Amino acid sequence: MSILLGTRTIPEAQAGFVALEALRKPWVHRFMVRGGRTIPVVATALSLADRLGSLKARWGIGRMGYSVLPGLYAVGSPEGESPVFVSANYKMSFDALRSSLQGIDGWILVLDTKGINVWCAAGKGSFGTAELVSRIAKTKLCSMVSHRILILPQLGAPGVAAPEVAKASGFKVQWGPVRAADIKAWLAAGRRKDEAMREVSFTLRDRLAVAPVEIVHAWPLLPASLVLAAAYGLPSGPGWAGRSLPLAVLLLGLVPVGTILFPALLPWLPSRAFVVKGALLGAAWAGLCAIVFHLPLLAALGGVLVSAPVAGFLGMNFTGASTYTCQPGALLEVEKGFWPMLASLALGLGAGIASRVLGL
Repeated sequence: MSILLGTRTIPEAQAGFVALEALRKPWVHRFMVRGGRTIPVVATALSLADRLGSLKARWGIGRMGYSVLPGLYAVGSPEGESPVFVSANYKMSFDALRSSLQGIDGWILVLDTKGINVWCAAGKGSFGTAELVSRIAKTKLCSMVSHRILILPQLGAPGVAAPEVAKASGFKVQWGPVRAADIKAWLAAGRRKDEAMREVSFTLRDRLAVAPVEIVHAWPLLPASLVLAAAYGLPSGPGWAGRSLPLAVLLLGLVPVGTILFPALLPWLPSRAFVVKGALLGAAWAGLCAIVFHLPLLAALGGVLVSAPVAGFLGMNFTGASTYTCQPGALLEVEKGFWPMLASLALGLGAGIASRVLGL
C-alpha cells in the first residue's frame, strides 16, 4: 500500500509521518482511502487562519511561500464519477476554489505554478499544458476517476492547449466560469455559462486588492525620498526645512499616487499603456505640488520630469493584474519605456539641481 499526498507517493511504512505532517495544515481535516491510496480531504469553509494568511499575503508578508503542495485533494466524499477541478498551488487561488465547493463531492488537482495565481501563471506558462499533463500522470488520475473530463478556470485558458492535453493524457478540458464563486450555479445550469460567468470584472475593489503588496514593494522610495529632500535643502540652518519640504512632499506623495491612486483611476487615465497612464498621473501630481508650494518654473519642470517616470514605473507593476494588457504587452512596455523613463529622471534631477544652484 502507498500514500499519495501532493506530489509524493510513499511506502506505507512512512504513511504515519506524512499524515501527521499533513494534519498540521488546518485546512486538511481528514483523509480518505481510494484505490489503496490516502487522499487529503480539505475543508470548504475558510478559517480565521486562512483569512489572516490571505491578508498577510496581500501585504507581501510570506507571499513567496504562500502555496500548497501540488497534487490531488478531495472535497466532500468524491467517487469515480465525481468532477475534477484544476487549480494553481497559490493558496489564495486554492482557497477560492475549495470555499466555492461547499456541498459538492469532487476532486481538486493542484498544479505546480510556483506559488503564482491562475491568471498570472497562465501568462507565464506554469499553469500550462505540460504541467497539467505531467500532474495527471504523477497523481495517476486515470485510476481515481471513471470519466475523462477536467474542469479548468477560464482564466487559465492562455496557458493551456486543450487539444494537446486530450492527445497526451486522454482527458478533455472543460472551461468553467471566470469566478470560482459561480461554480455551483454553473453546475446547476448543466455546465452552461451565462454572459456574467464569462466576463472578467475589474471593479474598484478588484483594482485596489493588489495595491497593498505594491505599497510594500515601493517602501524603499520613502527613505530615499527623505534623504534626497534633505540633501536638496542644504546647507543646514535657517531656511533648510522650507527648501526641503516641497521636494519631500512631492517624492513621498508619489508612493500613494502610484500604488493607490493609479489603480483607483485606471479606467479613466488616458492611453492603454500603463507607463503612460502612470507618467501622466505623476506629472499631474508634480504640477499640483508646484502650484501649492509656488515653485519656480525650473524647479516645477524638474519635479514633473522626475515624477513622471517614477509614477510610470509604479504603474507598470499593475500590468499583470488587470484586464487591460497581456504578458507580451507588459514586456513591450518595459522595453519601450525604460530609456525614456531613465532620460526623464536624469533631466529632472538636473533641472532640480540647476534650480537650486541658480535660484530659479
